[in-house]
Amino acid sequence: MSIQKQELYNIIESLPEELSSKVMEYIEYLKFASITDNAPEDLIIKDKDDLKKKLEKGIQDTENGNVCSVDEAFSEIEEMLN
Repeated sequence: MSIQKQELYNIIESLPEELSSKVMEYIEYLKFASITDNAPEDLIIKDKDDLKKKLEKGIQDTENGNVCSVDEAFSEIEEMLN
C-alpha cells in the first residue's frame, strides 16, 4: 500500500462512523466524475433534450439497419473507455 493510501486509510479509520460514510460517498462521487470526465461525448447524456436527441438517432440507426450485436456494442464501449 502506498504512503498516500495508508494516510488516507488512517484518516478514515479515525473518523466517527457517520463521517466515514460521507467520505465513502464522496469517494464514489469522485470515481463516477472521473469516469464521466474521460468518457466519449457520445456516451454522456447531459439533459433531457440530449437524451431525446440520442434516442431519436438510435431509432433512426435501427430503422436504417445500422445496428450491431450487444457483444459488439460492449466491445466498442470498452475500447473507447480504455
